[in-house]
Amino acid sequence: MALVAIGTLFALRPVPFSRPLGRPSYYFGLAANELPFAAFFWMLLLPTALAFADGDIDSAGGWAAVALAAVTAIGLAVIAYRALGERPRIERAMTEGLGAGWRTAIDADLSVGLRRRPPLARILLLPILKRRLDVRRVANLAYGDAGRRRNLLDLYHHRSRPSGAPVMIHLHGGTYSGGHKNSQSLPLLYHLAGQGWVCVSANYRLRPEVQHPDHLIDLKKIIAWVREHAHEYGAAPSTLFVAGSSAGGHMAALAALTQNDPAFQPGFEDADTSVTGAIYLNGWYGTYFGQGPESSPLAHIAPDAPPFLVAHGDLDPQVPAADARHFADRLRQTSANPVVYAELRGGNHAFDLYHSVRFEAVIDAIEAFTAWVRSRERTPKP
Repeated sequence: MALVAIGTLFALRPVPFSRPLGRPSYYFGLAANELPFAAFFWMLLLPTALAFADGDIDSAGGWAAVALAAVTAIGLAVIAYRALGERPRIERAMTEGLGAGWRTAIDADLSVGLRRRPPLARILLLPILKRRLDVRRVANLAYGDAGRRRNLLDLYHHRSRPSGAPVMIHLHGGTYSGGHKNSQSLPLLYHLAGQGWVCVSANYRLRPEVQHPDHLIDLKKIIAWVREHAHEYGAAPSTLFVAGSSAGGHMAALAALTQNDPAFQPGFEDADTSVTGAIYLNGWYGTYFGQGPESSPLAHIAPDAPPFLVAHGDLDPQVPAADARHFADRLRQTSANPVVYAELRGGNHAFDLYHSVRFEAVIDAIEAFTAWVRSRERTPKP
């Protein structure tokens, strides 16, 4: 119960990552912030009810524990209230980025499967379980020659293996020095694969063995691999979105903004590394560990940038939301394509780990955004 109380406190008031309590604040607060219903039931309500049933409350310490549980429950209610309001806030962000009536511009066959309501049973009962029975994961396919662990990808596809599937590539976070492919945004990848997409989550080379632009080169290799091999799993890789979380978002944005740039494709300069759109989740927007401005996505913004969806928490203790706003504003000022910026109220860093109310709303926005972009791509150009 004390751990839930501490997590709730840090979820409501996260400490900046640079301060001494920054890291423990983040790790304690993340689960409470994204799973308030599970925290309330399994770690607060159930133990308190059992204590009452066993007669363990008849002491000053027992009643102090009840008081702590009551205060913590109020905090969890505030967290849940924020998350429950995410869906209409994201809807407004989509309207701002894509225009009024944007849903009517989605082709009928693409709009059929779009969700408008959260999967409450999954959120309440199985928020941590990622896998789906209708999705097959093909693990550890090699896309490069950087050893057994680094240049490997996992591919997710529906067991029926439909043809002509669009592709989503996702890169994990970890400050470019950690993390792995079987971690972040798995609810997104499994959901899209269940809807007929082919999804890819990949490892890439890490610091300190390599530096920028080696990570970006790895992502370009992944895109080239998908273009060459993904049809074997039912994909039509002409429709390819790139996404990433934290450092992976930084990398995905760089890839989207440097399409087919031979400087980042040594040895495979002729490969097609263009993308249909980009998804930037709880990302880093600055330069790469003190390198020059060219290591930031901001330096590569151009009129031909693809459509972007950017989602960032307003309580992110690692990357201020102001940085995300600045990037989205700069991109809107320059790009000829739409930019959706969704600022998540109460959102922390790495909000994409669980089947939470917040991330399920983001997943539905990503699916709708990609459907809108795909519909526009189908429209004949004048």
